[in-house]
Amino acid sequence: MDLTPWLHLPFLDDTFPLPTGTPFTARTAAENGVGPRDLAALVGAGLLRHPIRNCYVPAQLPDDIATRCECLRLVVPPDAIVVDRHAGWLWGASMLLLPNEHLNVMPVTMDLPLGRGRLRNKLVDGGQRELLPRDVTELHGLRLTTPLRTALDLGRQRWPEPAITALDALHGLDAFSLGELLIEIDRFKGMRWVTTLRLVAPHTDGRSQSGGESVIRWRWIQLPVPPPEPQVEVRSGPRLALIDVGAAGIRAGVEFDGEEWHDNDVAREHDAARRSWLDRDEDWVIEPLVSVDVYGHHQRVEEAIFAVVAEAVRRTRRRPA
Repeated sequence: MDLTPWLHLPFLDDTFPLPTGTPFTARTAAENGVGPRDLAALVGAGLLRHPIRNCYVPAQLPDDIATRCECLRLVVPPDAIVVDRHAGWLWGASMLLLPNEHLNVMPVTMDLPLGRGRLRNKLVDGGQRELLPRDVTELHGLRLTTPLRTALDLGRQRWPEPAITALDALHGLDAFSLGELLIEIDRFKGMRWVTTLRLVAPHTDGRSQSGGESVIRWRWIQLPVPPPEPQVEVRSGPRLALIDVGAAGIRAGVEFDGEEWHDNDVAREHDAARRSWLDRDEDWVIEPLVSVDVYGHHQRVEEAIFAVVAEAVRRTRRRPA
């Protein structure tokens, strides 16, 4: 298909052979002459989004709950229950999807009620689990686990870091309290990875703004240094800064510069000016980290934390009482 008429446009218009006001499937696209290579080119050009496998969204549509539900209704069986990462995504916790999942789309996580067998579909990562009536609700015509049950499920992972990332993201929706989360844990006694949930749940904090921040805070908690808080507020007159992860008592902070918000010249200039002010006028020691520093084979989170804490303590000792 010749995509030339649309590739120069900011958005697909009414001349495009597919609906531009609703999500559609790859099958619908093929039936209208738009093949897999065409879809890939349109995604690459920013004219389509590809949030879940087999589903495409015109870029002009908002990434809101209603649009997300429309996407899932295209691939979810009527009696299935959306669970885990995609349930959290529907509730608005976008960071639960894997890094670059919009490019390398994973199957939708959903289960059938206990006793109904397993979903067998290449678009679905499915199974079955025991859910209480209070664990399931409906949103825009889809059945899915509540934010609290989703947190209890995603907190039971093998490794603490993805668990705390999920718990922070879901707690940030203000749909349940930390106390409500903790009191439910005993329901899962003896289940797989419940020990991870018990370990990380008390440290859940919805103020975290990204998975990178959650991971930095988790690793900081493990170290023999003053404990951290997320989104530490520093105010001086009309100026306000929020430090991703920091210890206000010693003025030490580590920040996560994710690509989505920090990978352009304007954002980098703003970050540099802000950190210069914090250093010069407020005597804060700040170390920025990027994704490879936090998740890569050569990650240096602990090294960065020890460095900023050591420098902050040195400055603290020289300040006037």
